[in-house]
Amino acid sequence: MEDLSLHILDVVENSILAGAKRIEIKVHENIAANLLLIKIKDDGKGMDEDTLKKILDPFFTTKRAKKVGLGLSLLAQAAKESGGLLEVKSKKNKGTTVSATFQDNHIDRKPMGNMAQTMMTLIVGNKDVDFLYQHKKGNLCYCLDTTKIKNSLEGVPINDPAVIKAIQKDLEKNLR
Repeated sequence: MEDLSLHILDVVENSILAGAKRIEIKVHENIAANLLLIKIKDDGKGMDEDTLKKILDPFFTTKRAKKVGLGLSLLAQAAKESGGLLEVKSKKNKGTTVSATFQDNHIDRKPMGNMAQTMMTLIVGNKDVDFLYQHKKGNLCYCLDTTKIKNSLEGVPINDPAVIKAIQKDLEKNLR
């Protein structure tokens, strides 16, 4: 994967496959501490301890149609290569939290990528899932919460073209 937004997309797609109905995606760029933190938390089915021990093995997957599970192992490698680490916490029937840290200015840190496009892909393709996306950089903070958006739409679906266009415009404006 060429950038971190694609890693985020992969982890969130796994959350959706695990039955998550609410997914929180938090990106914190702490320039003063030279730290980039990505945290993805879901309310999906979670994993038992035995499964949790195997998740970084690229030849392990819980998906029946696949023989390998590269997503988390590639994210762990990307974090390690840039002076960071990956941590996964999960409880059966309670959800999963994936946290990845990176040395922000490390020469091998992958670029953030297009988070506006990643969020649009997730929102358009998963209208029944609620997403909270929060991106902090220094003193600036951007937050998009589809639960609040849906509540304000008075019955108009979140994947209505006019709504999608407004969300995309907001994302692109605030994530430059």
